[in-house]
Amino acid sequence: MRPVDRVDYNQVSTGPLPPTPTGCEGLWERRPSGWVLSKVRSGRGPARGVPHAPECEEAPEGVPLLDVRRALDIAEKPGTQLCTLCGCAQELTPLRSFG
Repeated sequence: MRPVDRVDYNQVSTGPLPPTPTGCEGLWERRPSGWVLSKVRSGRGPARGVPHAPECEEAPEGVPLLDVRRALDIAEKPGTQLCTLCGCAQELTPLRSFG
């Protein structure tokens, strides 16, 4: 690294960053990493899967948490519909191109 010409760096702090203020921890809460699968049966064919975030109001209770690899495998199956209510579609769709 080298300084940028005509830029005054006298006011730039060179010490460590200050600690995170207490009380801010809740601002960065994240959901559990993973997804759950609900099965929807429509008509005579096989049930299709709908992955959800665990806290989604449409998510079934008491089902195992899927890791990202398993969720992506399910997302690739024909008839799978990713939930848009909880953000599953927004999270998994970009990852599908890397699987």
